[in-house]
Amino acid sequence: MEQSILLEINNNIAFITLNRPDKFNSFNREMALRLQSVLDECAANKSIRCIYLTGTGKAFCAGQDLAELTGDNPIAISTILSEHYNPIIYRLRYISLPIVCAVNGVAAGAGANIALACDVVIASDTASLIQAFSKIGLIPDSGGTFTLPRLIGFQRASALMMMGDKVAANEALQMGMLYKVFPADSLQEEGLKIASTLANMPTKGLAYTKFVLNQSMNNSLEQQLTLEDEYQAKAAATKDYNEGVAAFLEKRKPNFIGE
Repeated sequence: MEQSILLEINNNIAFITLNRPDKFNSFNREMALRLQSVLDECAANKSIRCIYLTGTGKAFCAGQDLAELTGDNPIAISTILSEHYNPIIYRLRYISLPIVCAVNGVAAGAGANIALACDVVIASDTASLIQAFSKIGLIPDSGGTFTLPRLIGFQRASALMMMGDKVAANEALQMGMLYKVFPADSLQEEGLKIASTLANMPTKGLAYTKFVLNQSMNNSLEQQLTLEDEYQAKAAATKDYNEGVAAFLEKRKPNFIGE
């Protein structure tokens, strides 16, 4: 049986693909735990300098496979959040690697919020995002109530979460959910260009940027300035900083090694 999460490593990029196309890549327990394991594997592999996340087939991810919530042995929603989605979101935000998410089709519910938790989110012009939770009487999870208001503002986030509107990719771009939108037939090519660029940039500097951005969600200005001071010193102590400065002064292309 084909795995629900595919992992391929090539040119310092880890390609992670959600792979339950017959279920629109909706998550069951096995798939959620497998994604956590794959992200841990990427975090431990020093050759990886960027992660590229996408889906197989027509959808990016339809969220939770509701079949797990019903039947003879249903999984409690509290278990699904504490053991499936919350650990995934935590890994996406705190892994010391840039993550490019290519939304190749519909991203609904937890699928949308997993996409929005990534660092650079692009989409096909045929893709859409929907906070589908209200349609079945639930609240947005997978970090959605934290992430979406910060991306598009409180009022829009509130309305989308309550109304459950499907937002087309170009509208999501205008709102601030996405970095860029590409024609469906060029999404993979354009996404690979972005991932390749990131994989050849100063990896530690990008990791520090991600960490400092995470902290900015709750810090005061004074706290954030202090943190910038601390992490700028860390960045300036890397080999890639020295290479970047030398390349600039010598008017050549830098050769960053991720250290």
